[in-house]
Amino acid sequence: MASSTTRTAEISRKTNETAIAVRVEIDGEGRYDMATGVGFFDHMLEQLSRHSLIDMTVKADGDLHIDDHHTVEDCGIALGKAISEALGDRRGITRYASLDLAMDECLTRAAIDVSGRPFLVWDVEFPTQKIGTFDTELVREFFQALSQNAGITLHVTNHYGANSHHIAETCFKAVARVLRTACEADPRQLDAVPSTKGSLKG
Repeated sequence: MASSTTRTAEISRKTNETAIAVRVEIDGEGRYDMATGVGFFDHMLEQLSRHSLIDMTVKADGDLHIDDHHTVEDCGIALGKAISEALGDRRGITRYASLDLAMDECLTRAAIDVSGRPFLVWDVEFPTQKIGTFDTELVREFFQALSQNAGITLHVTNHYGANSHHIAETCFKAVARVLRTACEADPRQLDAVPSTKGSLKG
């Protein structure tokens, strides 16, 4: 349920595979509380919160005895739904943003349109299949679920990098930064939906 006075939302999602509870506050300070049972994923979600300045709580109980896939994907679904609900009709937002983000040997670009039209373009390759016990292919699965359920167009390109951890982390940090900018208020059109259609709800 979204708040009528602040851009916040809470989502609970339960299936036979996972039980997810998410809370977001768009105009936050980057505070986070992550407990998904997947250590590396928690670390990445913390980066997403900290660098977007969106306060996030993500709690997950998933079928980790199988693998991490359902937990990671379903967290993306729930988090995307929460962001979309918290943004409401998207009135007054900046809408667009892009950024190149560097981390040591790695450079990743993210571009976003908070458009109401979900689409992911993913041009990222990892030199290894795992980061610790985490499957690197799940990074794309998370952003696919997030973009589809948040109603955003998201392009992520890794220009170069040698370390899989760094590549994943730059993806999360770059997306965080463009999400922050795109969701911020545009002081020149605070009362307008930034679209000639007059709607950004898809």
